[in-house]
Amino acid sequence: MRAVRTVAVNVFRESVRDRVPYNLVLFAVLLISSSYLLGQLTAGQDVKIIKDLGLAATAVFGLFISIFIGIGLVSKEVERRSIYALLTKPVSRAQFIAGKYAGLVLTLAVNVGVMTIALYAVLAYMVWTEPPTIRAGWDAPGIDPALLKAIFLIFIELMLVTALAIFFSTFSSPILSAALTFGFVIAGHFNADLKNFDKVVSSRAAAMLARGVYHVLPDLSAFDVKTEVVHGLPVTAGYLASTAAYGLAYVAGLLLIATFVFSRRDFK
Repeated sequence: MRAVRTVAVNVFRESVRDRVPYNLVLFAVLLISSSYLLGQLTAGQDVKIIKDLGLAATAVFGLFISIFIGIGLVSKEVERRSIYALLTKPVSRAQFIAGKYAGLVLTLAVNVGVMTIALYAVLAYMVWTEPPTIRAGWDAPGIDPALLKAIFLIFIELMLVTALAIFFSTFSSPILSAALTFGFVIAGHFNADLKNFDKVVSSRAAAMLARGVYHVLPDLSAFDVKTEVVHGLPVTAGYLASTAAYGLAYVAGLLLIATFVFSRRDFK
């Protein structure tokens, strides 16, 4: 655990020195803040627009951070040849992968936390400035704790995407890793459609292939509860727990495979 913690802290420090997370988070915060101005253009729907844009910005810019930093965590060490010095120290390859992953997850947690605070700050200002008659017509409170449910599942999804990025980076180049990760993310958001693919095709082989792909690809659409939260619809604790367990199980599987692949690489 000590080696994992050391690697994770180093990854976090490198990420803090990197300008990419700062630029993305700053842009996301500006987008969240500007959503207040956009919301004023639609009478009665402004709070929904602010919540929609805020949650979408958190998801999208968190995705960029997890992919563009995640794909370089392993390949950067190989390209700089610093991997040789690392592997001579009392750090196993499994600890190396786990530490890299933990460091990026910590970076994501800080960035998502900053964007969450910005979103709630905008909503608090809106609640303070809007008259009670307007607030009474909202589907959900302005400063709605239920938003944290959507942000929680967004973070679990980002953890899964980070694991994907690290997995691909263990055996491919950064450009290919980014392309593969983006491809899996896009496919994952449409993965639920493959479950009922047999209803739109007559080929049994195609239907079976689609069903197989459905079970292999992560179902990222399950982590999207933004619509429910924004419109004040219930999201049960059971759903949050089961979806989080599914995501963490997928993360564990990806990290195990990534460790196996990385352990078989020859850096001589």
